[in-house]
Amino acid sequence: MPVVTINGEKREYPQGTTYEAVAADFAEAYDGVIAMALVNGKIRELFRKVTKDCTLEFYTLRDDVGHKSYVRTATMLLLKSIHDVFGPETAQESCVEFSIAHGIYVNVPAGIPITAQSAETLKKRMRELVEARTPFMKHTYPIEDAMELFKSRNMRDKERLFRYRMSSTVNLYEIEGYYDYYYGYMLPNAGHVRWFDLIPYETGFMLLLPTRKNPTTVETFAERRKLFETMEASESWGRTAGIETVGDLNDQICNGSMSELILVQEAAQERKIGEIAKEIVSRGNVKFVMIAGPSSSGKTSFSHRLSIQLRTMGKEPHPIALDDYFVDRELTPRDENGDYNFECLEAIDIERFNEDMVRLLAGERVELPTFNFKTGKREYRGNYKQLASDDILVIEGIHGLNEKMSYALPEESKFKIYISALTTLNVDNHNRISTTDGRLLRRMVRDARTRGASAQRTIEMWPSVRRGEEENIFPFQEGADAMFNSALIYELAVLKPFAEPLLFQIPKEAKEYYEAKRLLKFLDYFLSVPSESLPNNSICREFVGGSCFNV
Repeated sequence: MPVVTINGEKREYPQGTTYEAVAADFAEAYDGVIAMALVNGKIRELFRKVTKDCTLEFYTLRDDVGHKSYVRTATMLLLKSIHDVFGPETAQESCVEFSIAHGIYVNVPAGIPITAQSAETLKKRMRELVEARTPFMKHTYPIEDAMELFKSRNMRDKERLFRYRMSSTVNLYEIEGYYDYYYGYMLPNAGHVRWFDLIPYETGFMLLLPTRKNPTTVETFAERRKLFETMEASESWGRTAGIETVGDLNDQICNGSMSELILVQEAAQERKIGEIAKEIVSRGNVKFVMIAGPSSSGKTSFSHRLSIQLRTMGKEPHPIALDDYFVDRELTPRDENGDYNFECLEAIDIERFNEDMVRLLAGERVELPTFNFKTGKREYRGNYKQLASDDILVIEGIHGLNEKMSYALPEESKFKIYISALTTLNVDNHNRISTTDGRLLRRMVRDARTRGASAQRTIEMWPSVRRGEEENIFPFQEGADAMFNSALIYELAVLKPFAEPLLFQIPKEAKEYYEAKRLLKFLDYFLSVPSESLPNNSICREFVGGSCFNV
């Protein structure tokens, strides 16, 4: 019998034993529900079987790969239930659009009742499948056969997606005769999806799921109306442009119409920036424009373009980076690992910032600091400012929306803007693209170009960056006066040729290898778009280079 080694312990298991059965013997040794196996250094789904001697580890729902598999499996479970309750056509036409708070928004075709009763009916069907531990089966098809299968079921989005795949085979998942394609791993059966809720929302349903931090608790849905409306506006723009999925985008690339599409979306973004500038000026008493957003949102390019728009309206903008108010390095708080925590509010000299801004508001001449990142010290280099009647300070930093950051400034003197790259393009109708993936690829490309940082280092740092965003940015986004979506519908196709060589450099023995492999598989969906097509003020140029701004 094959010998399985787990945490140094060796056990024999009959050939053909599933990893799920092995996991049951070691469940108490793990902090959380086991979701995935690591077999001889390779990620494997739990329905796979022991065939030879191996070293085995497990991922739980607290791990990124485990949590992603839970979300993916719960989503397919919902679509299977929509298929059973409302019919195959409704499931095919339903679209998994984007994530809001801890919910996945699934838009359904017109004519389906969006009521609490409908949500309860779907939940009942989902629970039936959970209680029956209905298995998810994985089938490998030749790509042509998979395309024919989805064509016969009128799932044209998937047929179009596979048209551009270079691989000869594709893995499909099945639950009780319902077939679908998913980008990533799945749990072995519906019995693993024990924690979820479903509520009616807008023209569809919000699937509420646990977080990695609390993987067995479903929190009450936190309404984020401004964020939803911003996402929905971008989704609507994509529908108007005829690009809702990667297959649609690839079609346009092949048709040679990308230059026009790029100009149209860049113009749409410029118009939105102009509208925000007009609203700032119309208020009459705004002196501080506070811009905040998560990493790689394009804050710097946005602030430059906003400043240009403000100038066209007779205002004189002056940029200020909150990073220049960092406390000296030795005073910076440390995180639980003993590393400097540059993203917490206490890393900023809030008191000094407010003193300077109040003095500027009072008409005084103030010398502003510059932070020297090499020495870890704040310096004064003769950068004096004094506000005239038409002057506006454009302040950029992750804490810009937090009231504690600008506690001494009158509310009417501030205009707050939340910016993020809110990707609304889908892989296909049932596979959304995470906004986090888009930002990670942006940062990876930029850091390699401007800081000489490897993709491995960027991926290694990303969980810490994400924790900082969850704590310091996302809780304040609904307090913004305006939201701006910096994502461009074609940008992943532009980033692809820059990101792929960086990802291929990560060695197999590195713990970041599997994330790199996942991102490479994701980028494989896209045809490339040359960056030469981008205007020099594009937000995308902040990452790929060639911007007319100092970014």
